[in-house]
Amino acid sequence: MTMPSTPAQLESLADLMRALGAAARAAANVLAFAPNELKNRALAHAAAALRASLPKILAANEHDMRLAASKQMSAAHLERLRLDAARIEAMAAGLEAIAALPDPIGVTLKKWKRPNGMRIRRVSVPLGVIGIIYESRPNVTADAGGLCLKSGNPVILRSGSESQKSSAAIHACLEQGLLAAGLPAAAIQLVPTSDRAAVGHMLADMAEYIDIIVPRGGRPLIERVQKEARVPVIGHLEGVCHVYVDRSADLSMAKRIVVNAKMRRTGICGAAETLLIDAGCVSTHLGALLGALFDAGCQVRGDSSCVLADSRVQPATEQDWYTEYLDAIISARVVGNVDAAIAHIGRFGSQHTDCIVCEDPATAERFLTHVDSAIVLHNASTQFADGGEFGMGAEIGISTDKFHARGPVGVEQLTSYKYLVTGNGQIRD
Repeated sequence: MTMPSTPAQLESLADLMRALGAAARAAANVLAFAPNELKNRALAHAAAALRASLPKILAANEHDMRLAASKQMSAAHLERLRLDAARIEAMAAGLEAIAALPDPIGVTLKKWKRPNGMRIRRVSVPLGVIGIIYESRPNVTADAGGLCLKSGNPVILRSGSESQKSSAAIHACLEQGLLAAGLPAAAIQLVPTSDRAAVGHMLADMAEYIDIIVPRGGRPLIERVQKEARVPVIGHLEGVCHVYVDRSADLSMAKRIVVNAKMRRTGICGAAETLLIDAGCVSTHLGALLGALFDAGCQVRGDSSCVLADSRVQPATEQDWYTEYLDAIISARVVGNVDAAIAHIGRFGSQHTDCIVCEDPATAERFLTHVDSAIVLHNASTQFADGGEFGMGAEIGISTDKFHARGPVGVEQLTSYKYLVTGNGQIRD
């Protein structure tokens, strides 16, 4: 457990954080105008550095894993923290995919001419300096750094103490990429301390340096950020994601989707947490779906219909419908029809990601139209709630906000715009 900082340490930490902020603000003046070629060169060199540094990153991650295990962190947290060769390769490939995207900066989004002859253009620009606070997942270091670089935004990264060495090893690769391209190293900075007071400084004391805060982590972190931040926040509280299996669903497809949505990676925010089954297919689908989940090693907490269908089902409580398990546990309920499923999601969901499995086009369209979530899928696993799977290269997170960015936050979502107006002497009466 991190001990409270002394007054002297707080003063020193405040100086450190202000120095990071000032360096990021200075880098913004360079990065906002950096040619796409330089940004892509930095990303390519960083990807190569990740591959070349595989042994160092794995060793750092092994240290973090041992420390986390000694603190008796949950299996879900350990799964998010763990790195292997495949995950490091995915980070490198993600940086290359980001480099392959069009430059999101300086794009004319719309243009028009006024009757008085003035010509107006709306042009994309960076958001500014971004502060990202995250827990457990060290891959966020690469994803966030790469996305912010491509979108012309300097970033200050604050990883969780449990992933500090892993994140530092990954950050070193990003820094190599920046230097190889002749871009300022301060374009991507990692807070070099696990002192929790650093988070407080980012939220409350650095508004002159940080323009946007993006949190990634559990409910306590997100609630703290939303409560204390003095700059705009992009984020979400929880991913209470649903799969609704309609009476028209193909059973074989439904089993594949339900098991994958829950069990592929249980610790991600796009993992399904509640299964809803249409009352019209209880006799044909319910038992098979529950059996498939149990066969995959998943615990089920269900309503009375589910308990009757399979004795292994534990009775669900009201709280289960609200719960993001991030583990091999799912709640299950029988609902009357698609409208009842929509009503359940509206009451208990988190507006993150929800899915319908069905063959009837009208039912699918009703679900897609009426479920008010950032991502709504038809006949596809909720595990596709990922910027990389959307063709964005990577993501900083999934936003459930309705203002500015919603859904996967990629390079385009990390931009704003300004209006450029050209006249020839017009004055206003």
